[in-house]
Amino acid sequence: MTAGSPAAGDDEEEGGIRSALGGLTTRGRSFLAAGVAAALCAVVLGQSDLLRVGLLLAVLPLLCVAVLHRTRHRVAGSRRLFPSRVPAGSEARVHLRLDNVSRLPTGLLMLQDHVPYVLGPRPRFVLDRVEPGGRREVSYRVRSDLRGRYPLGPLQLRLNDPFGMCELTRSFSAADTLTVIPRTEPLPPVSLPGDAAGYGDGRQRTLALAGDDDVIPRTYRHGDDLRRVHWRSTARYGELMVRREEQPQRPRCTVLLDTRRAAYRGAGPDSAFEWAVSGAASAVVHLLERGFSVQLLTDTGTSLPGAGDGPAGSPQESAGLILDALAVVHHSDGTGLSRACDVLRGGGEGLLVAFLGDMDEEQTAVAARIRRRSGSAIAFVLDSRVWTADGTADGTADETARVRLRALREAGWTAVPAGPGAALPGLWREAGRERAHPAPAGTAGPSGRWS
Repeated sequence: MTAGSPAAGDDEEEGGIRSALGGLTTRGRSFLAAGVAAALCAVVLGQSDLLRVGLLLAVLPLLCVAVLHRTRHRVAGSRRLFPSRVPAGSEARVHLRLDNVSRLPTGLLMLQDHVPYVLGPRPRFVLDRVEPGGRREVSYRVRSDLRGRYPLGPLQLRLNDPFGMCELTRSFSAADTLTVIPRTEPLPPVSLPGDAAGYGDGRQRTLALAGDDDVIPRTYRHGDDLRRVHWRSTARYGELMVRREEQPQRPRCTVLLDTRRAAYRGAGPDSAFEWAVSGAASAVVHLLERGFSVQLLTDTGTSLPGAGDGPAGSPQESAGLILDALAVVHHSDGTGLSRACDVLRGGGEGLLVAFLGDMDEEQTAVAARIRRRSGSAIAFVLDSRVWTADGTADGTADETARVRLRALREAGWTAVPAGPGAALPGLWREAGRERAHPAPAGTAGPSGRWS
């Protein structure tokens, strides 16, 4: 939850009394004009009673301007956003609070918050008189089907005096940002290479010592095995020291997201590109939960924040960093995957999970080289031709897609086609079966119309 601090005194002066006079309503201007005219007539005609009436008519709107101008700077506003990060299609609630910190009551107030049009209509609230020291709270909801970071604010307050003579506007400088992250889906547990403890025996371990001279001891803790006491260090430090346990090494995984503009067709929350972004987010969250150290890589060779970048390096913090980065990822102008291939040069035994768009023969060859630089590789391949409005592709396009998929499988990829409306959990489970029992190239799979 993020909070906007009260903004009393934050706004800039808008020309002092001159701007306040500019806030006179039609009624206030009419009263002022009538008062001045009556006063002039009274002077010309020598009517003292008419002069008093004219002065009253002229002074009343000016008095309202002075009082309202002073009151404007004695009203504090704040905003609370909960939550500050929501998945696409989910709602967040914004709470607004207004405090009258002056000794005078306010008149009629209109509260308005500025929000991007994609989050919904601009919220407006009409508040009745607020007593001295009083408080009013209102709230509204925002929702977006599109990823991104959206600013909320500034909060704007419009004040009216009880006689309707003057109307002044005040803007508060405090603002918040709503982060709309991609939708994620829980993925089923499948056998993965290098999986963490509890899902297989492939977890690597490294010893904290290589020999008696390389030992890194620690202080004895209640319950430690006495057979691990390091007597030389105990004598050196004057307290009981033990050898460190074997340190588990986290399995590594790289999630490759193809963001090339030429690789996708269409736009909107149901487009192929948004499916790929959502799939990458789901894979990242799932793998972090299973103990992997995850790196997110795009076709441009840019590595987005990964595990260990948070203050404590916890899976939740790492997932939050990557999801925040995915919230604002957009199409790249690149034409190939060669930069990502260069970054993965000399890549080792880590797992590679890729979400790929349309690829020609050259890019398929690059993907084959990428496969040779990873321990094990899974690719979810999107053919944007079947993601068009009619969801169909001609025979030539289907044959091209089959050839591309066959080439990826022959290069060692576990390649799974992803069609419109395909559920990633089902594709993930299918990829696990494909790894265990590779299907002959050219056979149809349950998840797509081509394979």
